Amino acid sequence: MNIRKQKPMRRGAGVLLPVTSLPSPYGIGTFGRAAYAFVDFLRDAGQRYWQVLPLGPTSYGDSPYQSFSAFAGNPYFIDLDLLEREGLLTGAEISACGWGDDPAAVDYARIYRHRFTVLHAAFRRSRHADTPAYRAFCAENAVWLEDYSLYMAVKMHFGGHEWLRWPEDIRMREPEALARCARELAEEIDFWKFCQFKFFEQWRALKSYANGLGVEIIGDIPIYVALDSADVWAHPEQFQLDGQRRPSRVAGVPPDMFSSDGQLWGNPLYDWERMAREDYAWWKLRMKFSSELYDVVRIDHFVGIAHYYSIPAGDDTAKNGVWVDGPGEGLIAAISSVMGGKRVIAEDLGIVIPEVGRMLKRSGYPGMKLMQFGFDSGPDNEYLPCHYDKNVVVYGGTHDNETLAGFFAHQPCRVLRFARAYLGVRTSREIPWALIRAGYASSADTAVFQMQDLLGLGNEARMNTPSTIGENWRWRLAEGQLTSGTARKLRELAELYGR
Repeated sequence: MNIRKQKPMRRGAGVLLPVTSLPSPYGIGTFGRAAYAFVDFLRDAGQRYWQVLPLGPTSYGDSPYQSFSAFAGNPYFIDLDLLEREGLLTGAEISACGWGDDPAAVDYARIYRHRFTVLHAAFRRSRHADTPAYRAFCAENAVWLEDYSLYMAVKMHFGGHEWLRWPEDIRMREPEALARCARELAEEIDFWKFCQFKFFEQWRALKSYANGLGVEIIGDIPIYVALDSADVWAHPEQFQLDGQRRPSRVAGVPPDMFSSDGQLWGNPLYDWERMAREDYAWWKLRMKFSSELYDVVRIDHFVGIAHYYSIPAGDDTAKNGVWVDGPGEGLIAAISSVMGGKRVIAEDLGIVIPEVGRMLKRSGYPGMKLMQFGFDSGPDNEYLPCHYDKNVVVYGGTHDNETLAGFFAHQPCRVLRFARAYLGVRTSREIPWALIRAGYASSADTAVFQMQDLLGLGNEARMNTPSTIGENWRWRLAEGQLTSGTARKLRELAELYGR
């Protein structure tokens, strides 16, 4: 396989903060003033990277890892103040909606009720269709934009129902049915294109600003796509579906010490054999697109490229799944051919087989080390910073973990005793910041910590608890919570340890 080995990431540090978590008067973080202020904070703090969660439009459950599209952006992130500045909205239109009562948490239900009403008002006032920029955007992105905008227009027409519940002729994409929808829903289709135009216009301006200050964006893409997505509806041949286009097998992970039932994700599995015959054209398109969106791309559940867990569709748990060989180095070679020098981070947590290590070595992709996992089994634990290679990314924890303060608040005495001794502190309350310091001091080229951990917050600020729904993805940064004192502490660490 012709795999182009990527160059190591420059030694540096970064902060993991989802766009949703930025402060804003409109219920959820956006690409507006607070995003630019956060980039300024990163510069002042000596940080090289801003890591975000997936930017796609979210569905039921609000998870950014279950999106309506592998390509589209979340319209919630379009900044309303910027639209007002363009003359597309009035202050009265924006303030007429209630965006939530708790500035520390996203109220997704309320945002869903009101955001599109406001965006429709901007759409009706816009003259975007007459601009060369809009026409160029639609032409350059037609390969995914046409399917996505039609999918969203049809979905809204049928009350938000998933595409498997649509009339059969539309569900099966019969040409006459698609042509009829395109005619009857033309204005709504244009609305969804307008939202994408504004999303990418604002995102590219923000990214350009960040890059100008020396801050790179680490993006995140889920390995799988959601069943209820434009991708599966428009490209059913790429997935393991039956004759009625329902999944025959679905994704997840097996039972372990944390879950006796395993995790049943429910995503349709790829038809890897067909993708291989097509030289992974869909994946090439996806990764090239991501390389233009971000400076670095993290692939979630990277181990699924080596082998994946296949569960019978219809099962209530993941107990009856089996491991199946994945595409391996064939997909890595395809990805490396389109990245154009942009780098990849491999989320290699979970059940790792030797093939994963071989793929990382040949590709040059850095894997991940979670410091939170390092203190429960003595000095030989691979997650302790004394064992890190250079070509890894060290995290205190990810969006799926407890905060550092929350985690160490309930660990047994033996874990706390070892952590205090290893980190050279006297009290358990000192452990989280000492751990951050140890991550910065490690030989790992890249160190990334959640904003919650840098602020010393407990589990009330946890982003996600896997296999649960309801209170996830809601935490938000408060106005004024980022201080010059925090920036100064981080800059001192970054300078001290050559980051």
